[in-house]
Amino acid sequence: MRILLAAVLGLMLAGPALAEFRISFDWGDIPDCRTGNPNRVGSPAFVLADVPEGTTVIEFRLKDLNVPGYNHGGGKVEVGQDGRLPFGVFKYKSPCPPGGVHTYEWTATAKAGRKALATAKASRVYPQ
Repeated sequence: MRILLAAVLGLMLAGPALAEFRISFDWGDIPDCRTGNPNRVGSPAFVLADVPEGTTVIEFRLKDLNVPGYNHGGGKVEVGQDGRLPFGVFKYKSPCPPGGVHTYEWTATAKAGRKALATAKASRVYPQ
């Protein structure tokens, strides 16, 4: 009985569960690229949800899951009030699979100074 009471009390004191940091994105109007030689383009439009309190910067990185060693780059952006980042807030190397379709994944890391608070990921295929 004591163990059950302690567990219930612990859950009550912990408060409500925090929502999970999430991102979504739209490639936008980037040049068609299928040669393996990426273009330098403006970032996709991102929508951020449940950004952790205290976040000052979101750091973005793009990875080709089919060729994970290739550095597509990314950027750092100050947190917006509405969770929406328009196209082109930073530059990166566009998706550009050398034939076929690849899956690309954006990773967003919410930071307060140098401290990482949370990470969110979203992936899509290119070309669509």
